[in-house]
Amino acid sequence: MNRFGFVRIAAATIRTSVADPAANAREVVDVLDRASACDVVLFPELCLTGYTCADLFHQPPLLRGAVDALARVVEAVAGTPRVAVVGLPLGVGPRLYNCAAVIDGGGVRGIVPKRHPPNYKEYYERRWFHPARGDEPAEVEALGRMVPFGADLLFQVEGAGEAGRDATIGVELCEDLWVPIPPSASQALAGATILLNLSAGDQTLGKSDYRVDLVTGQSARCVAAYAYAGAGPTESTTDLVFGGHCLIAENGRLLAESRRVGDGRPVDRGSYWVEQDVDVARLTFLRRSDSTFEPPIGPAPTFRRVPVRLAATEPADLKRRVPATPFVPDDGPELGRRCAEIFEIQVAGLAKRVERLPAGTTLNLGVSGGLDSTLALLVAVKTLDLLGRDRKLLRGLTMPGFGTTGRTLANALALMDHLGVSSETIDISELALRTFRDLGHAPFGIDVRTLDVAAFREALTGLPEGNRSDLVFENVQARLRTLLLMSRGFVVGTGDLSEAALGWSTYNGDHMSMYNPNCSIPKTLVRFLTRYAAEREFPAGPTRDTLLSIVETTISPELLPASRGGEIAQSTEDVLGPYELHDFFLYNAIRMGCPPEKILFLARFAAFSRPYPPELVKKTLRTFLSRFFAQQYKRSCVPDGPKVGTVSLSPRGDWRMPSDAESAAWLRALDEA
Repeated sequence: MNRFGFVRIAAATIRTSVADPAANAREVVDVLDRASACDVVLFPELCLTGYTCADLFHQPPLLRGAVDALARVVEAVAGTPRVAVVGLPLGVGPRLYNCAAVIDGGGVRGIVPKRHPPNYKEYYERRWFHPARGDEPAEVEALGRMVPFGADLLFQVEGAGEAGRDATIGVELCEDLWVPIPPSASQALAGATILLNLSAGDQTLGKSDYRVDLVTGQSARCVAAYAYAGAGPTESTTDLVFGGHCLIAENGRLLAESRRVGDGRPVDRGSYWVEQDVDVARLTFLRRSDSTFEPPIGPAPTFRRVPVRLAATEPADLKRRVPATPFVPDDGPELGRRCAEIFEIQVAGLAKRVERLPAGTTLNLGVSGGLDSTLALLVAVKTLDLLGRDRKLLRGLTMPGFGTTGRTLANALALMDHLGVSSETIDISELALRTFRDLGHAPFGIDVRTLDVAAFREALTGLPEGNRSDLVFENVQARLRTLLLMSRGFVVGTGDLSEAALGWSTYNGDHMSMYNPNCSIPKTLVRFLTRYAAEREFPAGPTRDTLLSIVETTISPELLPASRGGEIAQSTEDVLGPYELHDFFLYNAIRMGCPPEKILFLARFAAFSRPYPPELVKKTLRTFLSRFFAQQYKRSCVPDGPKVGTVSLSPRGDWRMPSDAESAAWLRALDEA
């Protein structure tokens, strides 16, 4: 287990020799040898004997053989800082139980009996096994020592440092998951973050899909990691075939799925497994931030805690997919539905607000030729279409200033024309120059008292390129644009989630509107949705071409003078760092509660659109943290807008933070990483 809270779990199936415990023990040991880098290795139900032994379970040779096989597994694990969980039948007095033995480097730590042996259709377990009902002895003898016994056991990780405190293991067996209230639910509420299921589910048509739903659903309800190991096709096939299905899920997301009988590939009759790193630190964060993660009213089940030891390791690799763009839907069959859902949430939010306005009210939107205003324009058009209103009620206003380039202005005008909305252009250069004079401000040291717009533009071309800075020059233009929009009436906002996180807006300038449908759409998703709309909704023609041109345009507020060649000179990502990194930081810091050092670790395994040097990642993370704290005052007073994804920074809904909070602890952690 590494210091960032990752536990590597393997869910394995073995080549089964029915009623031959010694052979099965050899298979288990072989898997343990080959999966030696895993912290926890889970095997199927009754794997030491085979699940299908039927009346042979009552035979003493089989039961003695199972105990001998257990001893062989204990010997293989001895002295190693890991946990193995195997299934076996165990006689306790006059009763026989279907059990899971939990083993670490010190031997058998506890034995958990099955609570719900099935007895319907193809299952006949109660012919042989007694259900665990709470009246079992608290301890049983195993391999010459007394060990805890019962369905009330949780296994607390020790020896793995501070991160180990978040790792507690709960165990249930097969049918236990299929009942209305699985034991794992109570285990999770009592603190278990890793849930293990030893299973022997047969393979019938459609059952594997339902099994995946059960495992992922239970991991979501329990805010836990859930590993499932199923018996395979070398079990007896007298009446059933077992699929060898192994699964690992975490908080509703399937992390790993093995091959199985019926998946369209040749049947694998050997031993195999899947392995993944599950993030128990993240699960603990999510539970702490979820106020409904608590036991139901009434007495809660009590559990005994049994220590198991894992090693504390320095992280070197990661068996886990780390999304580089966590806000962007994955490519695949669900992509279209996801994108449509995002647009529909935005449209539904804006439609309700527009519906409350007097009939015939004009919607005003500043169209710059950039990504954010393009997405807002598409949403506003869809909204008017939904409400059955004329698109001409949407007034697109483009307001070129001293930083506007020909490309963005042309794209803004073309897009408004293609979409059939009202279009107007107001050049703010004269207004801005007059404001500079009234304020007594000399932009970039240029005395503007006697200059007209043409002369001022000429003076701006003489400025050295790069390292230009004049906040008043930028803010005057941004606020003039807002003044013109607000003076027209109802304004549709354009600012996105990434800009809100970084405070990359002018306070009471582009920061403000009457309703903002983009408020929880991060920049990477804005770009993705714009490209998606271009390629799927406008498959050919000028609208598609314009949208794709906007997607490829440098991200810029265009508030600083353009280059001598008329190109954008103010690149937001040159100043702040790549938005791809900022959105990665935003998701992992706010949604997943990762500290700075863990974010840097995760970034090593993310497949970004291009390789980023470690020093750039760290520098950009410092920018993110510094600005996120310093710019909270802007987020404390933002317009209404719909939450779309799992991260929102609305002060009314999701994110409440004092505007004068200090970032020192986060920056110190970053420096020490």
